[in-house]
Amino acid sequence: MNRTEKEQIVQDLAKRLADTPATFIADYRGINVDQATQLRRELTQAGVEYRVVKNNLLKLAAKGTPSEDLQSFCSGPTAIALSGDDPVAPAKILSKFAKDVDAFELKAGVLSGKLLSVAEISALADLPSREELLAKALSSMNAPVSNFVGTMAAIPRSLVQVLNAIGGNKAA
Repeated sequence: MNRTEKEQIVQDLAKRLADTPATFIADYRGINVDQATQLRRELTQAGVEYRVVKNNLLKLAAKGTPSEDLQSFCSGPTAIALSGDDPVAPAKILSKFAKDVDAFELKAGVLSGKLLSVAEISALADLPSREELLAKALSSMNAPVSNFVGTMAAIPRSLVQVLNAIGGNKAA
């Protein structure tokens, strides 16, 4: 790889680091090709960019970006995951993969410019997804309307039951 290619990689990576709300780095040493392929597939389906980068290039690209704090974790083999719209999705996938595969180790992450430890990434992974949160919000907004409709339907139902009871008493 020549100097101009490296400069292009650093520029592209710096732009992605500046535009991405969440970034996670991991040590992928010891995972086999099938495991790496499975991880890439899951991350790609979630809209996450995952790639292996050289530490020096990552350090250069991180300067002046919200991910600048990750420079101290750039040692050994480093893979980087850049989130799409949902910062929780890569945290969930990477945390689950780290639990399932002992050789894979999360190093750190950055969320909106704040450095995250491995424990904080795990806590982030435990949060519900965006879709789950939207579903919960919608159901809580829908609950008063449903209760109101149920209450309004109970009035005529009770009237019918009372009239049936009166009719049954008169027939007896």
